[in-house]
Amino acid sequence: MKVAKKVILVTDGDRIARGAVETAAHNIGARCISRSAGNPTPLSGPALVEMIQSAPVEPVVVMLDDRGCHGIGRGEKALSYLCRHPEIEVLGVLAVASNTQNANGCRVDASINRDGQWVSGPVDKFGRETLGSLQRGDTVEVLDRLDVPVVIGIGDIGKMDGADNVEEGAFLTTTALRRIMERGMI
Repeated sequence: MKVAKKVILVTDGDRIARGAVETAAHNIGARCISRSAGNPTPLSGPALVEMIQSAPVEPVVVMLDDRGCHGIGRGEKALSYLCRHPEIEVLGVLAVASNTQNANGCRVDASINRDGQWVSGPVDKFGRETLGSLQRGDTVEVLDRLDVPVVIGIGDIGKMDGADNVEEGAFLTTTALRRIMERGMI
């Protein structure tokens, strides 16, 4: 059996999110699998494991997206596969909020709001704190059933009305990934 690779999962993969995640991964010294980006996720769990195993640097950041699909979509299938794979050590998940109707959501350990402050509950797509206990998003519904060490909530990556702008270093995404790394003691 191969040595388990340390991975951070991000539940978004559209074009803007890809830029923010690539920038943030670079900022923290991680390796981003850019080919995992897509809306929906273009790669299967087994294909992602192969790419993760060949990455020269850890942690490896992987994007997963359901493209607004209610229920278990391609991104969540791949996410579940990675979380259960013996050659993958998931350090944490960045749970991205969306406007998907009727999404069940997931619990978060903390969230980063649009102002860069840590809050104990979920945030919405714009990075504003929300009422309730669940982070709403299209690719987060399976997280409560998986054994993930930490789940960090965040608004729509690379957006949030400019608060996570790639041209300014994707500050919120970088901060959230760094928090997951610190929790995983890399």
